[in-house]
Amino acid sequence: MDNIDPILFVASIIYDLVEKVQANKKQCHRVRERVKALQHVVESIKTQKKGQSSAEVERTLRELSTTLASAKDLIEKFTKSNWMKRVLKSGNHQDEFQSLNDRLNDAFQVLSLNLAVEQKEILLKVFDQTSRDKEDEMDRKQDNTELEKLLREHHKEMLEELEALKKKVESIGVNVEKVVEILKKPSITEEAIRMIKPDELTYTDFPKVAFIKTETSEVYKGTYRNFPVAIKRYIETLNTSISEVEKIFKKEVETMKRFESPNILRMFGISVDKQGPNPQCLLIMEYCELGNLRQVLDDEKLTLSWTTKARMCRDAARGLYRLHHTEDQSKVHGSINSSKFLVSEGYVVKLGGFELAKTETSLKRTTKANAHGSLAYFSPQMLLNINHKYSKACEIYSFGIVMWEVVTRSKPYEGWSNKDFLEKVGKQKYRQPLPDDCPKPLGNLINACRAHDHFQRPSAGGNLRSLPSPYTLLPLDQGRSQTF
Repeated sequence: MDNIDPILFVASIIYDLVEKVQANKKQCHRVRERVKALQHVVESIKTQKKGQSSAEVERTLRELSTTLASAKDLIEKFTKSNWMKRVLKSGNHQDEFQSLNDRLNDAFQVLSLNLAVEQKEILLKVFDQTSRDKEDEMDRKQDNTELEKLLREHHKEMLEELEALKKKVESIGVNVEKVVEILKKPSITEEAIRMIKPDELTYTDFPKVAFIKTETSEVYKGTYRNFPVAIKRYIETLNTSISEVEKIFKKEVETMKRFESPNILRMFGISVDKQGPNPQCLLIMEYCELGNLRQVLDDEKLTLSWTTKARMCRDAARGLYRLHHTEDQSKVHGSINSSKFLVSEGYVVKLGGFELAKTETSLKRTTKANAHGSLAYFSPQMLLNINHKYSKACEIYSFGIVMWEVVTRSKPYEGWSNKDFLEKVGKQKYRQPLPDDCPKPLGNLINACRAHDHFQRPSAGGNLRSLPSPYTLLPLDQGRSQTF
């Protein structure tokens, strides 16, 4: 009777498995009930002395051992996470349960002969053919109803996943097309800065409508060599010397080549129409869809995360860094403020407002506008001393104010008088506070740029390299830093 212990061991495994089944629960529980009945018979046989069991009992125990192994495998199918796939693949399991129950009944009929009469009567109810058929039929119906419900739910989930996958594939396809389109586009930095013929320009709006108007110019949207461009037309150039403009432009081209950067507004050149008594002078530059930085910050419909704000500050810093590190070591912008930074698609920030400065000056009418803009961007040294020489340190202070604007989306020192600036910022060393939730690395840099003592401010190519990567502002990456 070497098979008795393995039979009892497999039976215990079956009991545990039945508690974990996810389908055909009624039929699995019924199998467990019948295995338990057989366990009592087998334990009774185990108490018999060696040699008392017949050859038929020994054979039946061997067959029962195999039957219980099959029962374990069948029930185990419905406990695993992929049971649904098994059901869909193999179809109906009713025949397996029918065959298993028949084999359990056969074993009981042979082994029960060893039981006492009263024990046999009790266990016989479990294997009574009439009641067994009714029980099995009821179990099958209940399991099939439940299985049908599960299959329909599974089918619905699969359809939803398929639809989501379809949308994802479509989205990937669209993104791939966009990337391929971008890769096919000629690089904007490969375009030479040159004199452009008027017929090389196409105006987007017809009739022509300027989207920016000032005292001295009008700006139109157009295209040049398939690039979207802003076409700046200067007003009242009657007294302008076209030959002098062209001469100045040619000198500036070489300087502009050293400014080439993804974060500096690209200049394509100038276009001069000499026909007629009043020549048309146009400045052709890269078009930024979102407008200037101040306009983006004022747009309440736009939601800017801390990651986006940090990226915008990084882009602006890159533009200023590139300007401050041209071969001309004394090169400064001269008028850093949030309106001088332009924003293109994807919130890419580009420094503008200084390109071809001498050429543009030769085209403008003289105005009394302050060369350095609003007092909000004046460093304390310039507030306290009107003769203080404008320097890169002054520009870093202005840049600190711009970054403060980005993180707060507010206008700096709005409503302040000149007296307020002189007293509070110049003498009392006041700085507008940062938001409580401003990431510490970014806040530290902004405060450093706004330091009252110009000696404490970072340079564009030195400490500004510590500007945090936008990705360090994500929760999992707190604490890292990355140079730009």
